[in-house]
Amino acid sequence: MKFEPGAGRRLSIGLPIAALSTVLDQLSKYLILTELPEAREGRVQILPFLDFVVTWNHGVSFSMGTGTVYDRLIFAVLAIVVSAVLVFWMAKGAKPLVLVALGLVAGGAVGNCIDRVRLGAVEDFIYAHAGSLAFPAVFNVADSAICVGAACMVFDSLFDRPLSHKNTP
Repeated sequence: MKFEPGAGRRLSIGLPIAALSTVLDQLSKYLILTELPEAREGRVQILPFLDFVVTWNHGVSFSMGTGTVYDRLIFAVLAIVVSAVLVFWMAKGAKPLVLVALGLVAGGAVGNCIDRVRLGAVEDFIYAHAGSLAFPAVFNVADSAICVGAACMVFDSLFDRPLSHKNTP
């Protein structure tokens, strides 16, 4: 496998972001379980629109999947493969915003993969709501990193266009 020149510089942007998002995810999950045991028993209001409540996601997004050992293995392997592809994408070349986005998505995938392998399920604890309106699922820092990374990639694809050369014949 041969990378283009500058791969090290690109990886030096994306990989630390992936590592930071993984560490923040795992640290937040650890702290919720050890320092806020009330969140295991019910909701703990943090802000008027944000509660912490521990739930265990045995499936994938929005608890899809049955949570069998085969599901855990498939989801873990899939997360590793996706993360490897994202790192390869970083090394091959991407703009700074895309490098950040790829780092966030890879880091989030690894954070949730660690839970699946270590705990058999993903720990979710962030419950966002506004009165009777609520986000459809409880989520975690890894999920947030994946969503922000995906949003950055969509933003980049929609709004970062090359300058047009109107004066060029």
